[in-house]
Amino acid sequence: MLDINLIREQPDRVRKALSDRQMDPAPVDRILALDARRRAILTEVEVLKARRNTGSKEISLEKDAAARKTKIEAMREVGFNIAAFDKEVAEIEEELRSVAAIIPNLPDARTPYGKDDSENVVLRTVGQLPKFDFEPKIHWDLGPELGILDFERGVKITGSRFYVLTGLGARLQRALIAYMLDLHNRQGYLEQYTPFMVKAATLYAAGQLPKFADNLYHDAEEDLWLVPTAEVPLTGLHMDEILEEKQLPLQYTAYTPCFRREKMSAGREVRGIKRGHQFDKVEMYVFCKPEESDARLEKMREHAEATCTGLGLTYRVKQLCTGDIGFGATMTYDIEVWAPGLQEWLEVSSISNDTDFQARRANIKYRPADGGRTRFVHTLNGSGLGMPRTLIAVLENYQQADGSIKIPEVLLPWMGGVEIIRQ
Repeated sequence: MLDINLIREQPDRVRKALSDRQMDPAPVDRILALDARRRAILTEVEVLKARRNTGSKEISLEKDAAARKTKIEAMREVGFNIAAFDKEVAEIEEELRSVAAIIPNLPDARTPYGKDDSENVVLRTVGQLPKFDFEPKIHWDLGPELGILDFERGVKITGSRFYVLTGLGARLQRALIAYMLDLHNRQGYLEQYTPFMVKAATLYAAGQLPKFADNLYHDAEEDLWLVPTAEVPLTGLHMDEILEEKQLPLQYTAYTPCFRREKMSAGREVRGIKRGHQFDKVEMYVFCKPEESDARLEKMREHAEATCTGLGLTYRVKQLCTGDIGFGATMTYDIEVWAPGLQEWLEVSSISNDTDFQARRANIKYRPADGGRTRFVHTLNGSGLGMPRTLIAVLENYQQADGSIKIPEVLLPWMGGVEIIRQ
């Protein structure tokens, strides 16, 4: 959430940021109007309260019964007016919160302008596109032929866009998750096992509500929500807390399944396991001092890249443009791996600096060591990495001419002695 003072003092900057994001800047004007009305009412209420205080003193000193009654009636009217104004202020503040909640973070000055994802900037490619002396297969052929990926039973159990990983397919995904968690532990992240369901307040804190309500799964009876990413419960770990400066930075990693209502149409774009309503992901998350967040973003990007390097995958780094960065982000890097069967780049990580945007919504501050005023922390998040696209890349890059899959060396400790998945 943006600081209301920023909107008051630099409305043109906020309007431009929304326009750069390809969004309507009208909410800025609505916030300014509501804020002006609120402040005007509060000024009037102060005048009325002062009049009531003066009137109360006069009543206590008034000896004439008739005059005293008249003053009491007048003060009763003042009280009614104060109550009405208080009610209006409460309504205005509720609308202010609602409007402010849908305004995204401001893009960093270094975030390139662009209308949509077609204008994201490729910064570099690491590795060479693999060459095969045979026609590489697509994962939706490889998996079923090896008996490790079952689409039909996924549909039977739940419906379209669901699948079953079986045998060594399930073990391979588990190995990928374990490898990532262990790697992030060595990189300095403290592993967390968080709930897979959260309160609405936690989703609000992370910037998921109210904007993305239609993309989330909700248990209405218990008013709990399935997490769309581990970023949400990790944000919630320190809601409404004041941390000590010496505690920062706090670096966390967590595995969760993720649940999202993907809006998908038929066709190659959604065939296979690239997009679904349920997927697994390992997340990295950082709470830090504001002056450190730029450096932490670059470090988190390096950590995500190291995951790709360890798996021996060719990847590229992109910087997202203003029209494609996430709601809470001010600057974002995407990492995409090459899938030779699909013949396309697959996004497996987004690494974002959310500055104090989530911290304001979650009310997370820290107390400087010098005893100064508390300040909002900065938060950063990044996938390290996401399934099933990482699994797709492993299957398609490590396939052999006979249709088998060689296991990447870094995953062998979790494969129980299996080095190749064969029919």
